[in-house]
Amino acid sequence: MRRLFPAAALGVAALMLAGCALPFDSAPALNAVRGAGPAQLDAKPGALLYVSDTETSDVYVYTYPGGVLKQTLGGFIDPGGECVDAKGNVFVTNTGGLNIVEYAHGASTPAATLNDPGYFPFGCSVDPTTGNLAVTNFSTASGSGSGNVVIYEHAKGKPKKRYSDAAINGMLLCGYDDKGNLFVDGLTQASTTGFAELPKGGKKLIDIALDQNIVAAGGVQWDGKYVAVGDEASDTIYRFSISGKKGTTAGTTALSGGSAVVQFWIDGSKIVGPNSGLGSVGIWKYPAGGAPTKTIGGLYVPLGTVVSRAKGGEGV
Repeated sequence: MRRLFPAAALGVAALMLAGCALPFDSAPALNAVRGAGPAQLDAKPGALLYVSDTETSDVYVYTYPGGVLKQTLGGFIDPGGECVDAKGNVFVTNTGGLNIVEYAHGASTPAATLNDPGYFPFGCSVDPTTGNLAVTNFSTASGSGSGNVVIYEHAKGKPKKRYSDAAINGMLLCGYDDKGNLFVDGLTQASTTGFAELPKGGKKLIDIALDQNIVAAGGVQWDGKYVAVGDEASDTIYRFSISGKKGTTAGTTALSGGSAVVQFWIDGSKIVGPNSGLGSVGIWKYPAGGAPTKTIGGLYVPLGTVVSRAKGGEGV
């Protein structure tokens, strides 16, 4: 499959795997996933797990936490991170398609498509205080320009504001806290991890120095008390207390059995993450971590996971 998104430029281990050949013994499982599931769910109530797979360019919808495949959403080009609003609407960053696609909980057809012309969108998060949608762009579509953060007011229309950071030229993933402050990670020009905050009502990104080195930037999410930031290199989630321009480690969650966990999702006492290097999704205890309590296989290069409830949201 021809890669439209520059995997090597990302410096993300999971995306590097996207160009690898599919092992022959994995092909039947992949074909089973692609062909499984009805066109639309029979009923919308209940929790659903959405998983984006950058290699198949599909999003798979499972029961949660049961892990039974219910449907396959197609038409994407290298989908990346996902997020959900308070109503359970799911947003998928369609990286290669230069847009963000919204689905109502359990729906089989998009509710809306938000264009992000000229950029590769990779991560997203919904502000619980306003309903605004933040999207992190890794780079320009040509690959010659730096990325930025864009805000879609009330998750509609065109982006009203764009925020760039001279210290982070490749934006990766992001997450709002319960106050409406946005946190983002990404790659610096030196290919190290950069981290920044866009305070609620702020006019610019503020760089934050974390006391823990993040080798390969992963997901960013508010867990109800701390900002959780993933390191794909060690499959570890670090919990940070943010004060001013400093981030102090408050705890760690080691995901044993993980392999290049990219955009994870914290769901109360559980954490769901894509094992991009294994073609599976794991469910672990949070914040305890350890061995997964459940594994969902049959995928290729999953990048994003999110749990949606009909009246759920990003809060935990």
